[in-house]
Amino acid sequence: MPKKRIAFVVNYFYPDLASTGQLMTELCFDLIEDFDITVIAAQPGYAGETVQTKKRYEVEYLENGIKVIRIKLPSVKKTSKWSRIKYITSYFIFALIALIREKNIDIIYTISQPPILGGLIGTIGKFFKRKKHLYNIQDFNPEQAEAVNYTNNKLIYKFAIKLDKLNCKYADQIVLVGNDMVETLKNRFKKGNVPNYTVINNWINENEVTPLPENTDEIEKFKEKYGLRNKFVVMYSGNIGLYYDLENIISVAEQFTQKDIIFLFIGDGAKKKELEEYVNNHRLENVMFLPYQPKDFIKYSLNVGDLHLVVNQKGIKGVSVPSKIYGVMAVGKPILGVIEEGSEAERLITKSRSGVVVEPHKYNEIVEKITYFYKLNKNKRSEIGLRGRRYLETYLTKELSITKYKKILKNL
Repeated sequence: MPKKRIAFVVNYFYPDLASTGQLMTELCFDLIEDFDITVIAAQPGYAGETVQTKKRYEVEYLENGIKVIRIKLPSVKKTSKWSRIKYITSYFIFALIALIREKNIDIIYTISQPPILGGLIGTIGKFFKRKKHLYNIQDFNPEQAEAVNYTNNKLIYKFAIKLDKLNCKYADQIVLVGNDMVETLKNRFKKGNVPNYTVINNWINENEVTPLPENTDEIEKFKEKYGLRNKFVVMYSGNIGLYYDLENIISVAEQFTQKDIIFLFIGDGAKKKELEEYVNNHRLENVMFLPYQPKDFIKYSLNVGDLHLVVNQKGIKGVSVPSKIYGVMAVGKPILGVIEEGSEAERLITKSRSGVVVEPHKYNEIVEKITYFYKLNKNKRSEIGLRGRRYLETYLTKELSITKYKKILKNL
């Protein structure tokens, strides 16, 4: 029996450093034995890489047989709305053209990136090619944009919500990445039938990303290089973007005068420059910024943190799940979740007992909780963090999630 052929239209893909790109890469690599896979993605550029090619489309075949169609797009300045719109629109047009050109497809797999248009590619492709469409919603938009007042134009919001409702309505299967997102989907369809959906958590490769001893060579060299020896490291690792309130949370660092506390931000995003300016203007010596680390080094860099921040802006509950939580749980480090009660991340922290949770905008409480972990015995901190690792190994493994995808795709 011939394999089903799936076209993944996913924007970010190997070797891009975006978290969704890494997830989609691992998913495709694990599905290739059961399916023929074509990936339509942008040329790598999430972390500011420069693309040398002049061709609009470049096709390559990876060693495992995956066909990748890479699209050259305009460079994006994440602090500029116009630059984002130009990039997103270009991706939508050229990815849709690439999809329509592809022959012998059985299933179209899209994700909710770029917002709304990612799903629309699948909707148009479904009817144009008369194929099945699986819509993976990593973030609900325009709800996410509304939560941070990205636009106050009500007409744009109403149009956008109607458009993405159509994407959901006509999808043959929706995959949500958090249990709290179910309510958001149901709220969209109060007066009609809720589309077919299932919840499949995102993941980290728990066999690669593990708790490591402090004296691991790579960890010691990293600490030595950046002056982190004998420091209590409060780490945020991931997208320094619009949906995390980091521009306000960073003010917490001013409250700590201890010389051995360092706030370490690893990553990039639309708010990074604003955070750096705040640190310079306030002459904060206990805050450090580093770029995204290579994928194969994350297992070391995450282990450097003594306490990890997992944060979301107020209003994001049921809209998005911070994927960084899986990496923190994998390395067995305690979590300070600045997230809303009832959110997926809050549920994971509470059930695993791997940290504490503070409601967004409660900055004094954030100070109190950091102080609590700072004063805590090192063995006790380790015990709390390792609870998250054990929970991950039981309920959130990569194999569990990918097995669910395989079952859905085979039955679609």
